Amino acid sequence: MAVQVLIPTPLRKFTGNEETVFAAPGSIAAIIDDLDTQFPGIKNRLTDDKGELRRFVNIYLNEEDIRFQNGKETLAADGDAISIVPAIAGG
Repeated sequence: MAVQVLIPTPLRKFTGNEETVFAAPGSIAAIIDDLDTQFPGIKNRLTDDKGELRRFVNIYLNEEDIRFQNGKETLAADGDAISIVPAIAGG
């Protein structure tokens, strides 16, 4: 049982340049912890010191923004797909 996680280019240095990795199903928070166990350091890029998602990190579960669901408590099931999308600032 696994959830597919799409890793953006800036974070692939943690995953050995893998674009797609897998984590155990569960809450987004638990999946981030699982990813950090597999790929140490990735959690610090996704969450702040309080464990909250950083403002510039957008996470989508099956193409739905988790901010409009239950945030980091949103549940991902076996076979779901998560996309981590860093916000791009510009002007």
